[in-house]
Amino acid sequence: MEAMSVHDDPEPPLRHLRVHREHGHTVLEFHGEIDILAAVEIIPYLDSATARPEPLIVIDLRPVEFFDCSGLRLLYRARRRVLAQGGRLHLLCTHELTLRVLKATGLTRLLPPSASLEEALARPEATSGTL
Repeated sequence: MEAMSVHDDPEPPLRHLRVHREHGHTVLEFHGEIDILAAVEIIPYLDSATARPEPLIVIDLRPVEFFDCSGLRLLYRARRRVLAQGGRLHLLCTHELTLRVLKATGLTRLLPPSASLEEALARPEATSGTL
């Protein structure tokens, strides 16, 4: 794991989000129940991370226990912003219910989930498809 520099955003003291850097990527690790209240907490950090030119972002849903349409909106928002900045977005997810939601909505075709960071970073199609 890489140490964050003075110019990186500090880790937020949030219940539903942990931000850290790994392999040159900003990892937004979602925790617990990702619903509308969690989304309100997460959006400012997601927007900050995706506002930079050519952002390298990983969204890690592995610690998520519940994921509703607010979580889907966060993923679509992140993807749209990353693509607009010419970056790459990777998704980590292993939770069966969350994977079912992602598959049912077709999001897995646009943002294929991986089980590990190493698997995700090896994927060339992380930002393929159209919105």
